Amino acid sequence: MDPHTPTRTEVDGFVMEEIESVPHLEALLLVWSRRPRAWSLTEMGKALYLTDEQTQAILRDLGQRQLIMTESGCYLANEQHPKAAIINLLDSIYRREIVRISTMIHSKPSASVRAFARAFRLKKD
Repeated sequence: MDPHTPTRTEVDGFVMEEIESVPHLEALLLVWSRRPRAWSLTEMGKALYLTDEQTQAILRDLGQRQLIMTESGCYLANEQHPKAAIINLLDSIYRREIVRISTMIHSKPSASVRAFARAFRLKKD
């Protein structure tokens, strides 16, 4: 793991770039804060007060971003993720600043709008 201690700005940037919704954040932090526990789909759904279908979509999104892993049908933290230190700091910041972080997530443009904008972003040579 990188010895660099992440800043609050890096945590905010991570939230803006990687977190689609408050339930995504809650699922990620449940998996990370309770590691090495593995979560079944049903356990996670109950913890988030969501249906299995909603929970599965969230866990699939987090898995596609490699923030969590699947093992034997259960979900675990991907502790090898390059931003593991940021996720750990996010957990403590979110506990203290739930309204600020939630508001930041809710103020983001929708995922489809962000994907459309990314398609037109100019690449540096």
